Amino acid sequence: MPPSLTAALQEWESLEKEYHQIQESHRLYLQKLDEVSKLQSNCSSSIAHQRSRLKDMSQLVKKCNKERLTEEDVKTLDEIKEHIKARPNTFFEMEAFLPKKNGLYLNLVLGNVSVTLLSKQSKFAYKDEYEKFKLYLTVLLLLFAFMCYFFVSYRFVDAIFNFLLVWYYCTLTIRESILISNGSRIKGWWVFHHYVSAFLSGVMLTWPDGYLYQSFRNQFLAFSLYQSMVHCMQYYYQSGCLYRLRTLGERHNMDLTVEGFQSWMWRGLTFLLPFLFFGHFWQLYNGLSLFKMARLPDCKEWQVSMCGISFLILFMGNFLTTVAVVRTKLKSKDQAKPKGQREALCVTMEDVEAESSTQPEAMEEEDPLFSNLDLFLFTLIAGLIIYWFMSRKKAEPIPEFKKLDQPAPSTRDTSFIEKMKRTGRNIVVFYGSQTGTGEEFANRLSKDAQRYGMKGMAADPEEYDMSELSRLAEMDNSLAIFCMATYGEGDPTDNAQDFYDWLQETDGKLDGVNYTVFALGNKTYEHYNAMGVYVDKRLEELGAKRVFDLGMGDDDGNLEEDFVTWREQFWPAMCEHFGVEASGEDSSIRQYELKEHNDINMNKVYTGELGRLKSFETQKPPFDAKNPFLAPVTVNRKLNKAGDRHLMHLEVDITGSKIRYESGDHVAVYPTNDTAIVNKLGQILGVDLDLVISLNNLDEESNKKHPFPCPTTYRTALTHYLDIIHPPRTNVLYELAQYATDPKDQENMRKMASSAPEGKALYQSFVLEDNRNILAILEDLPSLRPPIDHLCELMPRLQARYYSIASSSKVHPNSIHICAVLVEYTTKTGRLTKGVATTWLKNKLVADNGHKSTVPMYIRKSQFRLPFKASNPVIMVGPGTGIAPFMGFIQERGWLKEQGKEVGETVLYFGCRHKNEDYLYQEELEEAEKTGVITKLNVAFSRDQDQKVYVQHLLRTNKEDLWRQIHTDNAHIYICGDARNMARDVQTAFYEIAEELGGMTRTQATDYIKKLMTKGRYSLDVWS
Repeated sequence: MPPSLTAALQEWESLEKEYHQIQESHRLYLQKLDEVSKLQSNCSSSIAHQRSRLKDMSQLVKKCNKERLTEEDVKTLDEIKEHIKARPNTFFEMEAFLPKKNGLYLNLVLGNVSVTLLSKQSKFAYKDEYEKFKLYLTVLLLLFAFMCYFFVSYRFVDAIFNFLLVWYYCTLTIRESILISNGSRIKGWWVFHHYVSAFLSGVMLTWPDGYLYQSFRNQFLAFSLYQSMVHCMQYYYQSGCLYRLRTLGERHNMDLTVEGFQSWMWRGLTFLLPFLFFGHFWQLYNGLSLFKMARLPDCKEWQVSMCGISFLILFMGNFLTTVAVVRTKLKSKDQAKPKGQREALCVTMEDVEAESSTQPEAMEEEDPLFSNLDLFLFTLIAGLIIYWFMSRKKAEPIPEFKKLDQPAPSTRDTSFIEKMKRTGRNIVVFYGSQTGTGEEFANRLSKDAQRYGMKGMAADPEEYDMSELSRLAEMDNSLAIFCMATYGEGDPTDNAQDFYDWLQETDGKLDGVNYTVFALGNKTYEHYNAMGVYVDKRLEELGAKRVFDLGMGDDDGNLEEDFVTWREQFWPAMCEHFGVEASGEDSSIRQYELKEHNDINMNKVYTGELGRLKSFETQKPPFDAKNPFLAPVTVNRKLNKAGDRHLMHLEVDITGSKIRYESGDHVAVYPTNDTAIVNKLGQILGVDLDLVISLNNLDEESNKKHPFPCPTTYRTALTHYLDIIHPPRTNVLYELAQYATDPKDQENMRKMASSAPEGKALYQSFVLEDNRNILAILEDLPSLRPPIDHLCELMPRLQARYYSIASSSKVHPNSIHICAVLVEYTTKTGRLTKGVATTWLKNKLVADNGHKSTVPMYIRKSQFRLPFKASNPVIMVGPGTGIAPFMGFIQERGWLKEQGKEVGETVLYFGCRHKNEDYLYQEELEEAEKTGVITKLNVAFSRDQDQKVYVQHLLRTNKEDLWRQIHTDNAHIYICGDARNMARDVQTAFYEIAEELGGMTRTQATDYIKKLMTKGRYSLDVWS
């Protein structure tokens, strides 16, 4: 036999012998395991039997009459009582090492898997691992909250933080349930409050970004920061205290650190109580703040009230439980004082044992206190009662109208269907409007309905439940008209955002709903009339019936003419569709009635406020379009060195306003009209401009009670609320024509309001080309002297002006920079026309007669953002005042470099007329290039040479570098400035570069750039 085979056979015999030994060992193991299982079952049933007998024994002992017993019998009976009292604790210790069924919560999460750990080492190891998990996650949450509060303000980062909180609290509830199953004695509320905290964090996670979220965000993060710091401090001191008490035998080995207060902490840890109570009252403050927020008319998020209730429950539970522990401890100490130190120690030991709500032999002195269920029910009921009181909307008194007007209803009616049925209307005109034009067109259409034998109402989709749209089919001859403007790069306007979201998400049917759409946009933008086109298409997809073709209004051409042409074709078609006849009424229809106030408290009169009366005197955040912040002007300097233009740089202070902004956002400012023009209007119309008046809606059901805040003076209305500089639209001329005493003037005004070719031509030449505002028209038509109240009713609202912010919040957290050019030109009639906002900004001196000049402003968020990865290259193209957002970008990239971050190439293409005249921010840009913040500075001086050079020419010159940065290095492209010419020419230059260096056709190059737009790598912030 070969030696190798002999060795193999010997090895196999050895393996066989070892295998049989393993089989025997495994058989013995299974046998012992079966014996252990039987012992476990026997022990469990015996303990249950003992408990039942002990209960019966307790009843027998109570029946014994001590008066009939000897002293020795009484002593024996007392000993039995002591044993009965101590026995359950022994059973509790025994059961910690016996398998038991999972509770409801663990059964739902884990199923029937046993979580009982059968050795002390396993229990202690799991408990220590739990403590480490809690400490590490608390430190992580502390750092995350610190980062979000001080450095990062992105919503998705907040979402990560809230998700981490949800996961943390959910994990704690599971681990604590396992520890309780293994003998750990955790106070009931300190477990239950983790369930509430998990729910609260989940609600915060789902809270959509917006003004309400942003106004509460910092408060919540500050609270989370404080809470995490206190938890870290508690863990540090509690772990040491528990170690000492366990060593002395005064605490159970499975006892844990907690986020609240228990009686064993009394010795050495009472200093934690002020920190805990402060945190509890902060929870109360959070809850009350949220309830107050829930009462705001703009509050639509259910998360606000849910978070408020959660914080209130946390406060009530934490506060009452902590107070109960302190009360019990003080009571036990008072009882122990007369008995000396030894008995006092005994009381303390007994109180320690009584601390656990899971111990069946809890001290008799704790019996009167609330159980965990009592605490939960009490806090829930108290929370709901407080919420009910807080959320009740009280009818706000309107002192100035007490004898004149009906107070506003205490609750807002969100059902436009019920309102239409109640008021006999069959046409509703919804508008999406950013600058007021869409709303103006909607009002005109709703007034038109009366002329055509129908009855309409204009409606803001933000104020109504748009899911009721399907119910419009319930009404005979009903129609929904949508005047939808497109904002920015194909986005819905602010007030149409919720409607847009609903259209995207809904799968409901709109069968039987008649509709038509008029879209407002500008052809110079990439996504021309995108919102109107989408609404028109989506309504058809949902089953609604288009009864008239989509109207397309182009503000780059003549938006008014587009609307009038569409409108005059639309109404006859509607009359034919619904089988009705026009009423033939062609007279003016007043929407508001004048009321003069000769004796009124001037403290009740609006002086320029946009929402809340006296909001400019007592500023309260959050600040938004209806509640702007009065920001003091700290810098106002001229940027250009020479030339006939005036380019300016302003800085406004936002310290203490809680306003946050990011590079690329827009600042909205509310300008006022020139006082000279206002005074001249009053002089021509022969009125007292300081007369206090109100214009009240004749339609009592209308949500819009006044065309502007009332009561106010004519002077305030013409200065702060009405646009008197823009050429009036045709409907204004039509309404005012009746007041012209010269028949020829009256005829021409009505002709300009028609859709006839000669009327359009007259309006184009007399109003638009000559740029006549209402004052110029009154001056040139001496027979026209309308009542000023009707003029105020017809004039559009003066809108906020948006400017790209020229600073970074990383470098200037308390300041916002504005870059603007003064608009000023002479019209064909020889009149000097000045831009409303830029003239107003130019005159905002830092110190005006000893007073600081202020600018009413708020922030509008933008998608014009630097890349998330700072290492991505950026290519910025911004001639003229288009440089504004890039000043913020450059500041932020410089700040990132100072922080040691890897920053990619930063390339700027800037253009101006002359280097020595209007080279904006020359010193700052050249310094940034010198320090390496700007990788390459490219400047086109268009008029310093015979042949004009623009930024698109420089792009073509640097085409190789550009193509590498875009195609290879994933550069992000940003364009800011004129939309009509510059943005198109720059985009064409990129097409040509892609064609030449990418080997593409023009169609492929166009698709390539569009894909960059889709990916967020080609961004525009342009205007026309």
